[in-house]
Amino acid sequence: MNRLGGRIRNRREALHMSLGEVAQKAGISSSALSQIENAKAFPSIVTLKSVADVLHITVGELIGENETIKHSPLLIKGDKIFIKQNATGAQLFSLSHREAGKQMGTYLIEMPPNSNTEAFFAEHTGQEFCHILQGEVQFEVDKKKFIASEGDSLYYNSFKHHKAINQKEIQASILWIVTPPDTHYEQPSASI
Repeated sequence: MNRLGGRIRNRREALHMSLGEVAQKAGISSSALSQIENAKAFPSIVTLKSVADVLHITVGELIGENETIKHSPLLIKGDKIFIKQNATGAQLFSLSHREAGKQMGTYLIEMPPNSNTEAFFAEHTGQEFCHILQGEVQFEVDKKKFIASEGDSLYYNSFKHHKAINQKEIQASILWIVTPPDTHYEQPSASI
């Protein structure tokens, strides 16, 4: 409840609105809004909706539904999270802490020679961004082939059939970002 009141106060102050102004527009007393902001009273859903409307924000934002980073936003290089290895030897890692409500999945794919990304990402509604960190990879997107080298990027709709293939004799690494995140990877198996 402290955080709800703090979010209301912070939003009100960011909009340069007085407590009395917000209370009047929301149809409540200044005293009631003060008690809500100071965590001495909890508003009804109707009151919360009225306050949210006055502050041009959603009820969800006021109650903190978008605050998904519960621990440090920093993931140290050595703490990347191993998710799985496919039959060709390519490995998939998460580059961020796994939490519900995230709007994108951030991954690193390490591809030894003659490996591919099969069994990592299925076609789905959303978008994907891939950036080649190391090596050279052949991408197949919607039956078209692209050769991408270190520093190159691809951006495409995820409903198109897609995969990457490392046909070279050197390691390749890809930063792979998926929206929305692939939820069946919510419980990674181990840290590396």
